[in-house]
Amino acid sequence: MGGALDLAAVMEATWPPARSFRHGPWQLRDGQGGGQRVSAASAAAGWDATDLPEAEAGMAALGQKPLFVIHAGDDALDAALAARGYRINDPVVAYAAPVAQLAGPVSGMAAFCHWPPLAITCDVWAEGGIGPARVEVMQRVAGPKTAILARTQDRPVGAAFVACHGDIAMLHALEVLPAARRQGSAHNMLRAAAVWAQDQGATTMSLVVTQANAPARALYERLGMVAVGGYHYRVKDQ
Repeated sequence: MGGALDLAAVMEATWPPARSFRHGPWQLRDGQGGGQRVSAASAAAGWDATDLPEAEAGMAALGQKPLFVIHAGDDALDAALAARGYRINDPVVAYAAPVAQLAGPVSGMAAFCHWPPLAITCDVWAEGGIGPARVEVMQRVAGPKTAILARTQDRPVGAAFVACHGDIAMLHALEVLPAARRQGSAHNMLRAAAVWAQDQGATTMSLVVTQANAPARALYERLGMVAVGGYHYRVKDQ
């Protein structure tokens, strides 16, 4: 693969919040409804457990629930949040593989790249719960980006989003309609994504998937993608 995967940096660049700013020893993110990835706080520097209310107040001022992202090396924060009553939510695994390994010919009738996303692409996302606020996240990406629409028998069946950060491409928002699953559409979109990424100069393709999504993880592993990291959230129920 290409350069080492700095998961936090790649996520921030390819799925960016509306605003990210320092608030005391914390990095807060204004997600504007774009999901956990763009709304979670993280430790910036020099924090201790007595600073946690400051982060919570900052998130409340944004109209967001208390939510932190825990990356590798954040063990102390993880423990402090657990002691404060935060529960683990949505552990994810990051996968990566060389772009050249995943790239392959894909018929334009099976999957094709385009930007801005077509209305039908947004309709497929919406059916899977990826609504306008998440499409706004995609619009905010400053670097190379594309949407992918998958089709079967000339019918739209899947959608995905890919963006680049340096020589790393990351796949987001992969959605296949329930009736079309396990028929090759996800594989077609991955191949199309890798071809597009190769054209942008990327050498590594990456993605994240929840630990609980066994079918997707099995597909990525069959394609030769390997686990390279992960993260989870800590959330406080209100």
